[in-house]
Amino acid sequence: MKILALLGVPVQVRPRLPILKIMFSFVTIGTNNLEKSKLFYNELLASIDIVKVEESQRYVGYARKEHLNKVEFYLMKPHNNKEATIGNGTMITFTANSKQNVIITYNLALKLGGIDEGSPGPRHEEHFYAYFRDLDGNKICIYCPD
Repeated sequence: MKILALLGVPVQVRPRLPILKIMFSFVTIGTNNLEKSKLFYNELLASIDIVKVEESQRYVGYARKEHLNKVEFYLMKPHNNKEATIGNGTMITFTANSKQNVIITYNLALKLGGIDEGSPGPRHEEHFYAYFRDLDGNKICIYCPD
């Protein structure tokens, strides 16, 4: 776009780049043991280049390594001080860079105490998925579009 401006191309005829809109700002899941969940997710998410960037007594925030200022995932103690519960039919999906990374992350989740909900493999005649439950019973999916 800067080149077109330098060449004197009028604004009216310059191509417009699409504005990227995202559906979600961030995702939050509740936990009944923030310290234990933090240790689980610190190691698990590091395997797909997501790291802890914020922490308080009530929550831990995670961001992708290439966007450390954009928290997209939070672990949080419920604000109402009641027990955190799982949602039946609720699932959070994280993107991995490769099928091998899906397998590694899935195996790591089980090693860290997660519960199998579907071993790594192709689903829906495309893409590659693995499913497990975290330490609080939340259903998590690791996905690769390859």
